[in-house]
Order: sequence, then C-alpha cells, then structure tokens
Amino acid sequence: MPADGFTTCLWFDGQAEEAAHYYVSIFKNSELGQVGRYTDAGPGPAGSVVAVEFVANGQKFVALNGGPQFTFDEAISFQIYCADQEEVDFYWNKLTEDGGNPGPCGWLKDKFGLSWQVIPARLLEMIADPDPEKATRASRAMLQMSKLDLAALEKAYAGE
Repeated sequence: MPADGFTTCLWFDGQAEEAAHYYVSIFKNSELGQVGRYTDAGPGPAGSVVAVEFVANGQKFVALNGGPQFTFDEAISFQIYCADQEEVDFYWNKLTEDGGNPGPCGWLKDKFGLSWQVIPARLLEMIADPDPEKATRASRAMLQMSKLDLAALEKAYAGE
C-alpha cells in the first residue's frame, strides 16, 4: 500500500480479516493488501492475524486486531454519497444485513458497529439551497427518515 496520503486504522477484536473481506466485497475500487501475522514474539498467538491492509472505494485502511479495549462509536463515521436511490438502497441493504442496525437520517451501524451515513448526493444541494423554505422542507423530511428516500426528499423540497 502506498505510503502517501492518510490510512485509516480500524480497531477490531479478532475480526480484522473478516471485516477487510466484508468491506472489499461491498465497495467498488477495492482490494485486499498485505496480511500481517503475529510471530512468536506475540502479543497474540503466533500465526494469527494482527493487521490487514485494504482499499475500499479507493480509500486506504488497515484493519487491526487490537483487542476488546476499544470499540467504534458514532463520533467517527463514514459518509457514502450516492448518485441515485438504487445506490442508496444497495449500500443501505449491504451495510445493515447480517446484524447491522438502521438509524435516523441515513445513519446506520454495520455488523461490526462501524457507523455510516448513506446519502443521496442531491440532498446536499437541497439543504444548501439559498431559498430557506426549500432547504427547511428538505431538512425536515430528512429528519423524519431512517433510510433516505430521494423521491420523498425531492417532493418535500418542491413543496408537494
């Protein structure tokens, strides 16, 4: 993995390799990288996975088996900007299946507890509209949703 730019390290409790495979299977422009294993020096069992490099959607990550000391919370999350409802539905469904949990306003937690916001890119234009009534209607509609519904957001934005 290239050393330039930033790499996000995600801390897991024994699921680093599973998580890397999971994220690579969901996102385009993704690939697995090197897998680091513990040696006899430890601290984990020799041969077990300590870290897995991967790229998901063009972003560099390392999945680290760091232990149970730290877990994910909503203070850190990833936003997925989607071109249309089909893309929103795809990512929402993939990330909430197998134990993921839907949340409000397009937010969800995947099966590992990592937080994501699945957003139609058009929503950003709506809530930033210089017409405060349009922006307010779109924002109010968004606040009532779990998975974001682009058609419903467009209707609210238009005042329908």
